[in-house]
Amino acid sequence: MPRLRIIFETEPQSGSRNMAIDEALLENSLITGDAVLRWYRWSEPTLSLGYFQNSADLDPAHASLPLVRRLSGGGAILHHHEWTYSCTLPPSHPLTGNPHDLYVLIHETVIETLSRYNFQTALRGSSDREAPPLADDQPDPFLCFQRGDPCDILCGRHKILGSAQRRRRGAVLQHGSLILRTSPFAPHIPGLFDLSGISPDELDLARTLSVTVAENLLYPPQIDELSPAELDLAQKLYLSRYSEKIDWNRQSPGQNSLS
Repeated sequence: MPRLRIIFETEPQSGSRNMAIDEALLENSLITGDAVLRWYRWSEPTLSLGYFQNSADLDPAHASLPLVRRLSGGGAILHHHEWTYSCTLPPSHPLTGNPHDLYVLIHETVIETLSRYNFQTALRGSSDREAPPLADDQPDPFLCFQRGDPCDILCGRHKILGSAQRRRRGAVLQHGSLILRTSPFAPHIPGLFDLSGISPDELDLARTLSVTVAENLLYPPQIDELSPAELDLAQKLYLSRYSEKIDWNRQSPGQNSLS
């Protein structure tokens, strides 16, 4: 019977390890047919590039930070004071056929859950407080949280959660970042706690989100851990691709080739 595994990690890991685990879960979903919802943090401030971004476009202010390239597209993210989720669905899952539905389902569930803590948030496309869009002739900002998508979650006029996807042989990986507090490395991007003046226990908030999102993903949820096979594959991916010693993280988009 299909199942949804909730993997909730209290111990932060490096960006390279986190991205290796997410890809391992995507690959493993093709073998097991399991769906996985993972929640995790970052052990140090880290910049993740969108899959198609060029590292030559980095802001010099971020040059000293650890760098990792995501499987998903979109803009770069400065991961610091946040919780990150990844949702991996096998080809057989009903939601893999419509990427937009998966974005909306997860984001609307997050909004409803945040309201239990008295946060007032909304989808960008439904908010009358949305910041004005960029002109058509302007390039997208380098950082994800300075870009706009109708499915973004806003607190006031500021984006506090955005997500991106990668599809592979019918399976899908969606991951997103919930910014809680401003990072000194990106002082122009406020977090949910800064904007609202509300500061609940971070661990309790993330645990609640992990359960409420899982309950809406159609398969019966169960708390689980990474399997030995997933850990082994993640280690291989870390050594071959995501380690900062590997050039893949800084290669131009034309040099990246993944199935």
